[in-house]
Amino acid sequence: MDKKKFKICAGAFFMGLFFCASCTRYEPVALMPGYTETQAEETLPKTAEQDVPESSAEAVEESIEIESAREPVKIKGIYLGASPCGLDDFMDKVIKRIDETELNAVVIDVKDDFGRITFDMDSVPLVNEIGAVDVKIGDIEALIQKLHDHDIYCIARVVAFRDPYIADKRPDLALHLADGSLFRDNKGDAWVNPYKKEVWDYLVDIGKAAGEVGFDEIQFDYIRFCTERGINDVVYDENDTLGRGKTDIISEAVGYMSGKLQEAGLFVSCDVFGTIIGSDIDAQSVGQVYTDMADELDYICPMIYPSHYASGNFGLEHPDLQPYETILGALGRSKEELYWSKKEDTPQAVVRPWLQSFTASYLGEGNYMEYDEEAVRAQIQAVYDAGYDEWLLWSAAASYFYDGLLTPEEEAEENARIAESRAALPPETYENAESSANGDGASPVLTDELESALTNGELSESDIAILSESGDIIISEETEPSLPQEAEISEEE
Repeated sequence: MDKKKFKICAGAFFMGLFFCASCTRYEPVALMPGYTETQAEETLPKTAEQDVPESSAEAVEESIEIESAREPVKIKGIYLGASPCGLDDFMDKVIKRIDETELNAVVIDVKDDFGRITFDMDSVPLVNEIGAVDVKIGDIEALIQKLHDHDIYCIARVVAFRDPYIADKRPDLALHLADGSLFRDNKGDAWVNPYKKEVWDYLVDIGKAAGEVGFDEIQFDYIRFCTERGINDVVYDENDTLGRGKTDIISEAVGYMSGKLQEAGLFVSCDVFGTIIGSDIDAQSVGQVYTDMADELDYICPMIYPSHYASGNFGLEHPDLQPYETILGALGRSKEELYWSKKEDTPQAVVRPWLQSFTASYLGEGNYMEYDEEAVRAQIQAVYDAGYDEWLLWSAAASYFYDGLLTPEEEAEENARIAESRAALPPETYENAESSANGDGASPVLTDELESALTNGELSESDIAILSESGDIIISEETEPSLPQEAEISEEE
């Protein structure tokens, strides 16, 4: 096998092994019981008039209203979770910081990592049937109104197929093993079955309810299959699958849910693994095809935290130590993938990456650095240098380096410089469609042994040794960092 092909295969394949260590993006501190403010601080155009039936006229009017409501905004945002959003003093301080900086958006959990709805939601029957509400935000309408009064764009994070709550309450919607028991990940949490259309409708209803209280955008997270050890033992009913594979059903679900929510006047985005960009193997593992999803969404949000790439990626020995180069490399792949997949009559999603605003001490000495204002700014600069304009910052503790962000006046000056610089650049061209993924335009090929290992979900010691020596190992975006001692979740939780 060509050495370069093998390294690509090895890197993508080893990601599957790493998934066995953890299947979660990691639990946000801001979701945890007992969360305090102190913890947060630490760290279609109008148609000509015609004689038409009244019902048709109403439909046209509704269409115009939806179109006018969907006015895109270039987003620079932060993740806040849910619990801190119920604290008035905390939110007042956050809003003040946003007013003083280039920030203009927040991501708030509506359906969290545990499958719970974070505010009263009477309009979704299934939410009430299973008792999914666990109020973290007492007056969601007042909060959204306050944010909108400050021109802050509101994104509702909806965790999709990782949902231990509904899986336990409605096991008919969950993933099952051959003996009929629920499949559970390493944390003991069950997942729902992506093939169940009732699940899609549940998520759509939640998204619509979020729109009713004022959210501007619905952002789906965990819109994928679990990849932990044991997932290959899950049994799917042929009446559900109908011959569709993982990538088929995830793309179909995204298209269905996105269409329904866009019709309701909402923007729709999805969080995806950064490693699916340029890797068919990684895409098959989680069911996420970057380019296909981009054809269905308004925004696609790759999680490209430098800490989640291993040595060898983008030619970097320690990606976490080189935030600018890592983000530039990841978004360079994104640019090329989308360039070659662009369809003439199909708009592509705007790329809005998640950037790292936390320190990955779990990587061990010599492999990480303390992230600060400069590290965050370097990532943001890489986004602009890659030709993109939007970004989101992730901190599980909702703690950010506000002092490293630009003022609105400085942002205006920077935008002018960027526009001038880009206007002077020649058109982008690429030699072939898969060069960034495989180097020579050829699809990855696995040996029989590796193909078997991939299928069975097991690796021999010799396989691991070979893969480890390849130098192009890809680590999942879902590595779980060590949380601060006071914020750790107990086993009971």
